[in-house]
Amino acid sequence: MTPLFATRNLTHSYGDVKALEDVTLDVPRGRIGLVGANGAGKTTLIRNLLGMLQPAGGQMEVLGRPVSRESLDIRSLVGFMPEGNCLPLDQTAADFVGYAAELAGLPTDAARRRSSEILFLVGLHEERFRFLGDFSTGMFQRVKLAQAIVHDPQVAFLDEPASGLDPEGRDHMLELIRRLGDFGISVVFSSHILSDIEETCDWVVMLDGGKAIRSGPIGDLGIIEGLIVEVLGDPEPAARWMTERGATVKVTGAQLDVRTTGEDAFTLVRDALVATNVGVRRLGQSAVTLEETFIREAEEEDRRD
Repeated sequence: MTPLFATRNLTHSYGDVKALEDVTLDVPRGRIGLVGANGAGKTTLIRNLLGMLQPAGGQMEVLGRPVSRESLDIRSLVGFMPEGNCLPLDQTAADFVGYAAELAGLPTDAARRRSSEILFLVGLHEERFRFLGDFSTGMFQRVKLAQAIVHDPQVAFLDEPASGLDPEGRDHMLELIRRLGDFGISVVFSSHILSDIEETCDWVVMLDGGKAIRSGPIGDLGIIEGLIVEVLGDPEPAARWMTERGATVKVTGAQLDVRTTGEDAFTLVRDALVATNVGVRRLGQSAVTLEETFIREAEEEDRRD
C-alpha cells in the first residue's frame, strides 16, 4: 500500500537553526503519533508535508504524490487542524464549518448538511448556532477538528489537538481521534504528551532536535521487556548476576526492577534466582511507557552524535 507519507533527507532551517535535519521516513496509513518536545520539529514537518513551507533540501510524498509538484492536489485530500487559535470569532460554528466544506468543493446545501453532521459528531450539535467568540477552549478545539474533517479527507493532520484542554475535554478529544480510524480517515497526531499518543495511535514517529530518532509500530519500538521481582533475603547477588548478563536492574529494598532487550526477562530472572539461591515473594510484569522509550532513544542518539 502507498505510504501515508514519505520523506528523504528532509531538511528545513530558520536562519541558522535547523528545525529538521536529514529526516527520512516511510509512514503507513493509520493513526500516527508524531511525538517530541516543544521545538522538536513536529509542526515544521507537518507544514512541509502540506506544502505550507519550502524545505531547504530533500523530497516528500503524501499519499504517493510529490509535494514539490502536487501540493494543491494533496491539500484537497487532507485536513489540517492547526495548533493556534485561528477561528473567526464573529461567525457561528455552523457557518464556519459549512464554509470550510464549501471551500473543499461541496455545494452550499450539501455543505450545510455536512456541517451539521460533523458538529454533531464532535459534540457541538446544540451549540452550532452560537458565535465562536463565546466558545470555551474545548469547544474551540472541537470546531477546529470539525473543519479539518468536514470534507471527508483521506488523512487529517492534527497539531497538538488536546492542547489547553482540561482532563474531561482531553479524554473527549482523544476518543474523537480514535473514532476517525473507524471512518477510514488516517490521522497524524502531533503531541508532546506521550501518554496521549499511547492511548490513540498505532504507529509512532519520534523527533528530537529536528532529527527522526525512531519510527515504527507502537508495539514494536524495541521497548524493553521488564519484570518486577520481590525477593526473600538479600537481592544484591541476583541483581549482580543479571547485570553481568546485560540486564538493567534497579534495586529498591527487596524489590528488583529488571529490564532486558536481549533475553526473555522471565527466563533470566528464573536462572538468576536459582544461581544465587534467592527465594521469590512476588513476580509481576513491569510496564514500560512510551515516555521511557523516547528518553532512551534520545539518549542513544546523543551518544551517536
